[in-house]
Amino acid sequence: MTGAAQAEQLLDGVLRVVAPNPSPMTGPGTNSYIVGHSRCAIIDPGVDDAAHLDALAAAAPGEVVAILVTHAHPDHTGGARRLAERLNAPVYAFPLELQGIRDEGFAPQRPLYHGDIVDLDTICLEAIHTPGHTADHLCFFWRDVGLLFAGDTVMADVTVVILPPDGDMSAYMQSLEQLQALPIERIAPGHGRLLEDAPAVLAQIVTHRRERETQVWESLSADEPMTAEQIAIQLYPDLDVRLQPMAAAQVKAHLIRLVELGDALAVTDGWLCVQDADPLFY
Repeated sequence: MTGAAQAEQLLDGVLRVVAPNPSPMTGPGTNSYIVGHSRCAIIDPGVDDAAHLDALAAAAPGEVVAILVTHAHPDHTGGARRLAERLNAPVYAFPLELQGIRDEGFAPQRPLYHGDIVDLDTICLEAIHTPGHTADHLCFFWRDVGLLFAGDTVMADVTVVILPPDGDMSAYMQSLEQLQALPIERIAPGHGRLLEDAPAVLAQIVTHRRERETQVWESLSADEPMTAEQIAIQLYPDLDVRLQPMAAAQVKAHLIRLVELGDALAVTDGWLCVQDADPLFY
C-alpha cells in the first residue's frame, strides 16, 4: 500500500483521513478521524502504511493525547503501534480479545469501558460499548454536537457484516436499539461518507435486518434441515463466489439469533424452522 488521502475537515474539530486500503469489504478505505483542537485523539489509526500515518501526524492541530480504537480488526488497528510510538500517545480499546478475525499484534495500553469519557478540553467523547460486529466494539459519541463515531457498527451504503464467533446478531440489534435512544444527529462511520439524519439511518438498518431475518426464517423447512450455505445461495444468487463464505457466515449469525428467539432449531445437519413462529413481529 502506498500513498494516503489528504485530511478532510468534516466540521470544526473533526478531520478525516482515509486509509489506502480500498476493497469490497472496506469500501473506499478505513476512515481515521482526528478529533480535537489543542488536545486531540485519533480514532482508528487504520492500516500500517507510512504515508497514511504521516498524514495523520501532520494533520493533527494539537498534541495527540490518545489513540482510540473501535475494535481490533486489522484494517482499524494495523497502524496503532507505530503511531503510538511516534506520537508517544497511549492506545485505548475495550479490553477483550477476539476469537476470530483479529489483529494478532494489537496490544492496547489502556482500557476503555462503556460510559468512560475521553476529555480533550474542547471536546468530550463518550465511549459506548456496541457489541455486534465484534464483541469488543466501541463507538465514540460527541454529545454536544450529536456526532457518533460509529466504527463498523454503521457503514455508509453497505450492510455491516456480522461474523460469529465475535459477531453476534442479537447483540447487534440491541446495540442499534441503544444508539436509537441517544440524541445522535450525524454518524461518522468506519468506512464511507458522513451520514446525515442519523435516526433515519439507524431505523433503515433495523428494518433491513428484520427483513433479512424473516427471509432466512422463510428459507427454512420444518422437515429437511437447511445449511447456512444453502440459504446464502438462495438469498444471494448473484453474489461473487469469493464472497459466498462471508454471506454464509452472515446467514449463520441470523440463524443463531432465530434459535435464541425460539424461531428455529439447530440440528446436526443444519437448521429447521419452528412453524408457529412469526419473526415479522420482532
